Amino acid sequence: MSELSTLPTTVVRPGDKRYPALCRGFNQRWIAAPEYVRLVRTPEEARAALAEAVREAPDDPGRARIAVRSGGHCYEDFVCGADVRAILDVSPMCGVSYDEAMKAYCVGAGATNGHVYSRLYPLTGKVLPGGSCFSVGLGGHIPAGGFGVLSRQHGLTVDYLYAVEAAVVDAEKNVRLVVARRDDPDPRLRQLWWAHTGGGGGNFGVATRFWFRGLPQPPERVLLTALAWDWEGFTEDDFGALVTAFGEYFRDHQDPSAAAGKLFAMLKLNHVGNGQLGLLAQVDADDPDGPRAMADFVTALGGRVRPPATKMRSVMGEHLVHLDIPRTMPWLTAARALNSGGDNRCGKHKSAYLRKPFSDRQIAAMWAYLGDGAGYAGPRALIQVDSYGGAVNRPLHPTAVRQRDSILKLQFQVYWAEQDPREDAHIGWIRDAYRAVFEETGGVPVADGERTDGCYIGYPDADLGDHRWNASGQSWETLYYKDAYPELQDAKRYWDPGEVFRHAQSIRPGTGE
Repeated sequence: MSELSTLPTTVVRPGDKRYPALCRGFNQRWIAAPEYVRLVRTPEEARAALAEAVREAPDDPGRARIAVRSGGHCYEDFVCGADVRAILDVSPMCGVSYDEAMKAYCVGAGATNGHVYSRLYPLTGKVLPGGSCFSVGLGGHIPAGGFGVLSRQHGLTVDYLYAVEAAVVDAEKNVRLVVARRDDPDPRLRQLWWAHTGGGGGNFGVATRFWFRGLPQPPERVLLTALAWDWEGFTEDDFGALVTAFGEYFRDHQDPSAAAGKLFAMLKLNHVGNGQLGLLAQVDADDPDGPRAMADFVTALGGRVRPPATKMRSVMGEHLVHLDIPRTMPWLTAARALNSGGDNRCGKHKSAYLRKPFSDRQIAAMWAYLGDGAGYAGPRALIQVDSYGGAVNRPLHPTAVRQRDSILKLQFQVYWAEQDPREDAHIGWIRDAYRAVFEETGGVPVADGERTDGCYIGYPDADLGDHRWNASGQSWETLYYKDAYPELQDAKRYWDPGEVFRHAQSIRPGTGE
């Protein structure tokens, strides 16, 4: 018997040296004080831990919530909240294997993107098209839909999800493990599978394992480019030309079978206090047209602005890539180069899907809030614009992800250190900037809009439920889930009737009428 299987202290309470580290995650803004953190090592252990937790009486009635932690990357306080009594940490369940009975690759819910890339690919040549941050846990990444650098070429992570195992709680607080398959004859189990293809994490149970079929192979080699433009000398016309060129390129290149359709890029629109604007781009170098596609893309952007591009010298959100010239390298080497894990910062995030390139009013608003005009100095504030679409917009199976015709995906970000006296100013900047960019639609990127299509549940934003910051008339439920929300509510009523799994933006069961 292994040492791991006999460890006696999987329950961590206050006073244990491990406790402070296990009560926080990626966003240091949120630090919990639960009665305990329980690390679960097997699906059965997760079931037993959940069964015990739901039958316990809280010491403090105001701190009664049970939360589940995988990689700890939740941007809001859904896991590390002040009202959390117990955290079930599934990170020890990080195995990656092939399940002969399922005819599928099995991944533990505690595995991270890094586990999958470093273990699955070397053994099989297969890849899950997930995010660039290696420390993100699949227990949260997959139910949100998941996307990454290979998604324009191969689609979302959930497009390959075949089955999910979860510990669920019935109305009498009985806990059982269930396996839900995409093709299960039981419609309720099919519904549970579907709810994990974009319904958000922490909603229906404790996910313990995921199975994937039909996983793609990444390119043997990719061409990686990292460029930057110095803010000094950059005019509003240059800014508008750069942002417009980026949007138009991805509007016009949406065929995932073409080299340009496989190309992925992140435009880092940093605040002027950072000193630079940045660009990261990757294309399939196995495609004979890949190098030409990259050259055309860089020309399409750089050819519209006066200042010459230079190398990236500063941290841009979660990335800093030292790359003097574009370089061809093995796919896994490039994935490691792009790995971003953050550096123990506090932060606030917002998201948006765009169906069309930015409007002139949106560009003007971004310029105003990224430049000196807003009276804010923040070197770690930015609007990141990711390329989107391609294979994402040609899903292999019906999923709960409803944003399937966008061309860009935005992430507004701002970071600061713990106990920064300017915390309110940082949060105020991102709220005001977001509201200004989407002023025409009530301060948020409305779903099914002419230019926008809502928000990404993987980047949760509690402000969407606050009328001070969302005057659109659309609820946060609509912004995240669109027309999928009623079916998700039905799944919630059936699979979590007691709302054991709840937080500020968890699925609300409703009445069913």
